[in-house]
Amino acid sequence: MEFHIMTLFPDMMDTVLGESITGRAQKSGRITVKSWNIRDFAQNTSRHVDDYVYGPGPGMLMQCEPIDLCYQAILEDLRSRGIEESPRTIYLSPKGVTFKQEHAQRFASETERPMVLLCGHYEGIDDRVLTLLNAEEISIGDFILTGGELGAAIIVDAVARLLPGVLGDDDSAVYESFHENLLECPQYTRPETYKGLKVPEVLLSGNHALIEKWRLEQAEKLTEERRPDLYRLYREEHPIQPEMKKRK
Repeated sequence: MEFHIMTLFPDMMDTVLGESITGRAQKSGRITVKSWNIRDFAQNTSRHVDDYVYGPGPGMLMQCEPIDLCYQAILEDLRSRGIEESPRTIYLSPKGVTFKQEHAQRFASETERPMVLLCGHYEGIDDRVLTLLNAEEISIGDFILTGGELGAAIIVDAVARLLPGVLGDDDSAVYESFHENLLECPQYTRPETYKGLKVPEVLLSGNHALIEKWRLEQAEKLTEERRPDLYRLYREEHPIQPEMKKRK
């Protein structure tokens, strides 16, 4: 799967995404990540890409032209390699829908479709860019960052780890937090006892059915306590059976 990142800080993106799982996925050829410097498409000697906002207000906005020219260069790069499918284009924006695991799963299912991520800066971008690029707006949470780079890295990481072969063990991506709207259950490794704290006996029993039952119960309990919003969604899909209610 291809990711193209439009940014003012390409070195930052290359550094973050060149490490760990995304770095290994690039080396193995399972994903391609290319950072495009928007300043390279500025049509002025000082290479500035921003200007004052129309109407009263503070700050500077990124201009249409350099972003549009950068995007056109990405399209030309794709066409030159025989990729005709229109890319999914995402603008990292606090006004966008909140990014969730279901988005990552949907994006990862479109492995043949390139993804373009636009990172804003300053006070944002000229809104006409969203129309020109047919861009979706996505937020990674209700807080403000200096630019969209960290958000773009999060999306690439979340999507890449769901692609076949990226994690090595494909089941690893299935049994993680937010699978079926449940948080992940507590997990343990050796030694069995550390500073008086013991691994739950059930995990040492060798009884796989009992272990799976314990894990599900723990995940349900944890989700109900910490994320009641997710737990409600989970219970809509997995209602408690009448006989279970009686036992409780």
